[in-house]
Amino acid sequence: MSEISPKEKLSTKHTVRRLAAYMKPHRVALITAFIVLALGTASSVAGPKLIQIFIDDYLTPRNFDWQAIGVLAGIYLGLHLLSVVFTYYQLVSFNKIAYWIIQQIRVDVFSKIQHLGLKFFDRTPGGSLVSRITNDTESIKMLYVSVLSTYVQGIVMLVGILAGMFFLDVKLALYCLLLLPVIMMLMQVYRKLSSKVFHISREKVSQLNAKLNESLQGMNIIQAMRQEKRFRESFDQTTKEHYKANLRQIKLNGLLVRPAVDFIYLLAIMLVLGFFGFKSFVGPVEIGVLYAFINYLERFFEPINMMMFRLTEFQQAIVSAERVFGLMDEEEAAPTQEGENNPQIVQGKIEFKDVSFSYDGQTDVLHNISFVANPGETIALVGHTGSGKSSIINLQMRFYSINRGEILIDEQPIQAYSDQELRDKVGLVLQDSFLFAGDVKQNIRLHEDEITQEEIERAAEFVQADSFIRKLPGQYDEPVGERGATFSSGQRQLLSFARTMARNPKILVLDEATASIDTETEEAIQAALAKMRKGRTTIAIAHRLSTIQDADQILVLHKGEIVERGNHQSLLSQRGLYYRMYLLQQGAEKQSSSPTA
Repeated sequence: MSEISPKEKLSTKHTVRRLAAYMKPHRVALITAFIVLALGTASSVAGPKLIQIFIDDYLTPRNFDWQAIGVLAGIYLGLHLLSVVFTYYQLVSFNKIAYWIIQQIRVDVFSKIQHLGLKFFDRTPGGSLVSRITNDTESIKMLYVSVLSTYVQGIVMLVGILAGMFFLDVKLALYCLLLLPVIMMLMQVYRKLSSKVFHISREKVSQLNAKLNESLQGMNIIQAMRQEKRFRESFDQTTKEHYKANLRQIKLNGLLVRPAVDFIYLLAIMLVLGFFGFKSFVGPVEIGVLYAFINYLERFFEPINMMMFRLTEFQQAIVSAERVFGLMDEEEAAPTQEGENNPQIVQGKIEFKDVSFSYDGQTDVLHNISFVANPGETIALVGHTGSGKSSIINLQMRFYSINRGEILIDEQPIQAYSDQELRDKVGLVLQDSFLFAGDVKQNIRLHEDEITQEEIERAAEFVQADSFIRKLPGQYDEPVGERGATFSSGQRQLLSFARTMARNPKILVLDEATASIDTETEEAIQAALAKMRKGRTTIAIAHRLSTIQDADQILVLHKGEIVERGNHQSLLSQRGLYYRMYLLQQGAEKQSSSPTA
């Protein structure tokens, strides 16, 4: 599987517009924060002007009017305190807004993922998705937390400083204004060069997460097959590539962020000092004006430096947003209802009509599959690995769209049913049952409040899971760890049976439901399976042929086609593929049960 690749790279303008759209619900809070930010910046900008007044009007002429100086000092300290208060308020406000927005983005991305088709997950590593929902959205958060406030504050401060400069000396301010195009060009060059580097860096983070996720899930196989060295070398290689990308980023920052801005600042200082030096030849120079101008110049480049530093975070956020929005724009959606008739599944009749299917759009894995499962009948699917059994189940569950042909339930196309109707009336039990972290009753109920405790216990008793649940320390409140690791495979399967029966489905889909259960447990639940199938249409994939001998019809698949069909006895009498499979299994079972085996 490979990293997600959006159909086309989103433009920066489009990405920024989509990010800005998330701010609309918070526009009142944002406007308030911006106003407070502007007031705080104005308070800070006024400081040098007050000092200039003190130097030129009081210190230089030795005019020590202590009352006036005290008022000036009081105003200076008051403005400083106001600046501190305003800065605190806007910092808290921007962070609150940022966390609200990131929470919404994460919910939107997670919601989108839940509605993507299985075809998407077939080609997408789980670790890559985790990286997009966590790492990339965390990077986007910095856009709202620090970048946005820094740029607004920087722009307000630059405007205020330029106004102060023009107030002091129009000609020199115009000279300094010529530096702005140079700074803008520097920022544009940095943005373009850093974009590619950040894309590589974020992709490597996704690959690291994907490898880590795969390794953790397959740790037992890695250790059993002594693959630790190979996985460590592979992980090390990806880590080195991530290191190289980050190193390129650091070199770029080291060249174009602080050093380049400091060089422009040096040129500006030389310009100001040269201007006042030449001016001193023709007349006196006010020391306060010189101080104020140098102070303003220093303050002028302070927000520029901050904006350049934040440009790194801005670029990272934009790249991360492109990746997140690329995922949100993914069109590989799960098949859903077509039309507005909203039919109901009442009888549970299933019919496949000349169904063909391909996962990649090129090679068919099913060819002209046709069969009918009448209400209450059990249809068993058998065949070697890769014969197409699971593909039929996937289509029956509407996990994938049909390429050609038609699937009917109660004479209605499967596409006509709503997701809720289809999921409520079609129960699925997989070979590898999945349990969620929580407790036993939550795994049976799955947070559906309409399923009562009595119905949970009744379903557990029905599949003979109640006996082992009652022996647990917490019984139905017994904690369940991740993937149900503390339960045996048989116990996990019994809980999945109870989960299915608690919903009382009209159709049962069993994907080798007893393959992972020991013989003793299997014997105990065969009776339960028989009760589960009674009155319900059942489609069952069978690994052990002995478990489906009572099926109403057995379909034998080979290379995506139905090559034989009939009940157990009729298929044996044909002496075809089913007969050979049966003999092989009988021989294997006899050999395994032999005392000398």
